[in-house]
Amino acid sequence: MTRVAFLWHLHQPYYEDRRTGEHLLPWVRLHALKDYWGMAEALRQVPTMRATVNLVPSLLVQVEAFAEERAREPLLEAGLTPVASLTDGQRLLLLREGFHGHPPTMVEPYPRYLTLQRLRGAATDDAALREATYRFRDADWRDLQIWQKLAWVDPDWAMRDDRVQRLLKRGAHFTDEDVRMLRAVELDLLRAVVPAWRALHASGQVELSTSPFYHPILPLLCDTDVYRQTHPEAPALRHRFAWPDDADAQLRRATACHLRLFGDRPRGLWPSEGSVSDAVAALASADGFTWMATDEAILARATGGQFTRDADGRLVEDAARLYRPWTADTAAGPITVLFRDHVLSDRIGFVYASWAPESAATDLVERIVDAGQRATAAGVSEPVVVLCVDGENPWEHYQGGGRSFLRALYEGCSAHPDLVPVQMGDIPRQEALPLPHVPAGSWIDGNFSIWIGHEDDRRAWSQLADARQAYAVASSTAQSDTEDGARRRALDDAYEELLIAEGSDWCWWYGDDHSSDHDEAFDDLYRRHVRNVYLALGEAVPDELYRSNITTRAVLDGRRPPTGLLAPRTDGRVSHYFEWVHAGVWTPSAASGTMHAVAAERAVVQAIYYGVSETALHLRVDFEGRAAIWMAEGMLSVVCAAPPNRTLRCVRAAAGEIVCTWLGEHTAPFRGHAAADDVFEVSCPLAEFGAVDAVAVTIEFVHAGQHRHEHAPPSRPIVVALPDASYAARHWSA
Repeated sequence: MTRVAFLWHLHQPYYEDRRTGEHLLPWVRLHALKDYWGMAEALRQVPTMRATVNLVPSLLVQVEAFAEERAREPLLEAGLTPVASLTDGQRLLLLREGFHGHPPTMVEPYPRYLTLQRLRGAATDDAALREATYRFRDADWRDLQIWQKLAWVDPDWAMRDDRVQRLLKRGAHFTDEDVRMLRAVELDLLRAVVPAWRALHASGQVELSTSPFYHPILPLLCDTDVYRQTHPEAPALRHRFAWPDDADAQLRRATACHLRLFGDRPRGLWPSEGSVSDAVAALASADGFTWMATDEAILARATGGQFTRDADGRLVEDAARLYRPWTADTAAGPITVLFRDHVLSDRIGFVYASWAPESAATDLVERIVDAGQRATAAGVSEPVVVLCVDGENPWEHYQGGGRSFLRALYEGCSAHPDLVPVQMGDIPRQEALPLPHVPAGSWIDGNFSIWIGHEDDRRAWSQLADARQAYAVASSTAQSDTEDGARRRALDDAYEELLIAEGSDWCWWYGDDHSSDHDEAFDDLYRRHVRNVYLALGEAVPDELYRSNITTRAVLDGRRPPTGLLAPRTDGRVSHYFEWVHAGVWTPSAASGTMHAVAAERAVVQAIYYGVSETALHLRVDFEGRAAIWMAEGMLSVVCAAPPNRTLRCVRAAAGEIVCTWLGEHTAPFRGHAAADDVFEVSCPLAEFGAVDAVAVTIEFVHAGQHRHEHAPPSRPIVVALPDASYAARHWSA
């Protein structure tokens, strides 16, 4: 019998600027509408399913603030302001931030919402958005106020809430009363989150675990030099950060929050980003945790060998190592360490979204059974397969918010004769093997490069180390609480800001590893928290904290703009170097989003080259392998966001040529050329786009046989300026 242990991780960083009381980004509130109650409801609907859910305190206290209407947030306020009273800034904010979510699943299914997005246009720079405000009438603004929130409402909640059904049925022409009604729905959902998890925990169906309060990388708090264990050549910080007491404070505060909200102490710990070390294991054991979880990469380093997998991602050997618990002996006592199968875990985050829900669930259940059988054959009597997965970000990419997939998965695991769903804390320590030591690393490549490997990361850590030292000096000279209560409160405020700034999310977005549309906002919020340390202490703020830490903006954007006119031969081959040398380029590796795939299937679309000649738009798509092979059983579409309502569908005919057809409002015959050989190329006459200054496109590739369904770029379209009389001169280069 194989035990399967799911751990769903729900997390957001702390978005509030505590000096202004404003939450600068909307993700706590939006994900509370879609995921935080919905994930609990998906489990409640299958009472035979047992699981562990990790709730990060920095998320929980913000959910509380929104539920109690204490939180101020710009997009929330813009969405509730009467249209006649909207400021110019609020209108720009609604246009910029009012279309969050994966377009194919959260915008395109709703005709009115899609119309509003097209009315706004593809470009999101300030000038383009200011121009778009003139296209919006009062009815458009009000409908946008509704849809930017309504599209996020959990599908299970929406089905049973008559208020939501009325709004969905109407679809457009909303009123101020509708805005107020949706706000009541929003508050009901926010207020249901914590009670839903408390009830599941009390029933015994769900074990609730925690993470350090503000989600810091604990090994780096203990000593940033630990990074050099895997990267000895790494440049030193300006000042080393080594404050293990802060790591302990983050753990103790997490336990106190959990006890307050759920009535007991958590048994288990998901260290932020699965980041562990010998020092962290000792801290966790000393603070009363009986188990912690991390990634298989850490086990591989601890036991002297990587895990070997076949082309389908299944373990070739070593199943007896991975699919069992281990125990780390520390100075504070033993702690059970559980290691996730990162290939199985990442299939949920990065593979199954484009599959039919039942097929995806069946495939995952079969893979879990197979993993257990391999461990049993290797001598493990009751193997345990651990999957630790982000519990919120994947579902934007699933149809129906992933709820059908989750129900099918839970029912499949519960009903399968060879599987028993368990909670992480159910796994007896007596079964564990002794772990030689806990190597310092995270779930991403077994190291900390994401958070301290880039120059921008190291600058942020140096700023934090300086602020921490300033606090240490100030607190060492402070009088007692009874002698100077105001000074004590100021020190407490400074320390809280330090703990917030220690969170992992700020450095997640620095460097060229990850990017989002909000990199600048994360950078600004990080520097605000560090500045607030000095302000609370009454000390001068270093000038550098008023300047951006981002030095890789062009790389982070994931695209290089065109540098001149193109003249490619549309034959599916790169005939010579200069054919595409002046093209703009987008690559997925330079523009990864919120989640990070370690063992996910590699993207099919590896690059998009784009640009114009005087008469045509030219696109080149590079695949993982030859384009002709992928196009033999696949379908590629050029989806236009501007001009809207047109898609160029490209398929391979029996003789090998590529046949292109316009779909949507533009139904004229396609008069360009396309070919697929080594690469895919298409040239489209500019006349087919009408009188526009720019074209915005996304590439969609579908391969039903391999369950592939990709949108590239996944966030915002590629915008190509069309040539005018001065285009060649403006883009001239030697």
